[in-house]
Amino acid sequence: MTSSIMFESPEARARIAAWYERFRDRLTFPNESREVSTRFGATHLLVAGPEHAPPLVCLHGALASSAHLMGELGALVQRFRVYAVDVIGQSVKSSDVRVRPDGPAYAEWLTDVLDALGLARAHLLGVSWGGLVALRMAEFAPARIDRLVLIVPGGLVMGSVWQGMVRVGIPMALYRAFPSEKRLARVVAGMFSNQDDAWIPYIGDALRSYRLDFRLPPLATPETLAGFTRPALVFGADEDVQFPGAKLIARAKELMPRAETELLDGCRHSPPTDDAFRARLGARIARFLGPDAASPLASPGVAPPVA
Repeated sequence: MTSSIMFESPEARARIAAWYERFRDRLTFPNESREVSTRFGATHLLVAGPEHAPPLVCLHGALASSAHLMGELGALVQRFRVYAVDVIGQSVKSSDVRVRPDGPAYAEWLTDVLDALGLARAHLLGVSWGGLVALRMAEFAPARIDRLVLIVPGGLVMGSVWQGMVRVGIPMALYRAFPSEKRLARVVAGMFSNQDDAWIPYIGDALRSYRLDFRLPPLATPETLAGFTRPALVFGADEDVQFPGAKLIARAKELMPRAETELLDGCRHSPPTDDAFRARLGARIARFLGPDAASPLASPGVAPPVA
């Protein structure tokens, strides 16, 4: 393997690739792996849900993948054709390249993905870093978005630098330098809303395997989002150190007049990874995306076959 922009070593890449398969194996509904070409390189995605259902394109957070996100949004495959895309530069499954997050590059990349899938327009959902990518799409290619869902997105607000360093930055640096279960627990305490037997050890390996680059670009402004006039649904987390929930929601209302907002109580940056929260989140998103999608969702983890 040649020198990697994303990973510390070939062994690190292999470690994260193995984790991807573990998370995909946890999916209890049919799903299909695809790869499409873009101007920035090959992009992988998972597809699930009824073939002729409304398309919902989903973007995961930093250091995650399509399999991680699909597992948290499984209930939505009852009503949508879900395309969970492996964000370039943030997933082991897509090309080993990184693009500038402060210009049109992410929108150009996602436009190529939509073109390859034959989607003139789709609902778009982004989580954390994926929310930042979705905002770039809203800025540079708003006509490709039907409705927009943002969950604890980057690109709208910033939290206290001091609190971020104390609760997340320093614990993360200490864990990377001197990994131990105790130091990982400190990192998790500042980011996760609950303990999870798969996510927590994964994050430990991811923090030691990826070449980290969390520099955030300038925040969106009324001018940059002036062309986006579609409905949006924005979730903030009230205990989020990185993107404080109340501040995030206020900013979303300022930038997107048609935005609906919801503050997730008792949540840190990573919302709960349990079936009760997944079902509630999925139902709320389905109601927002349209009347046909608002009918009661089946139990999480059960979906019609993928065509």
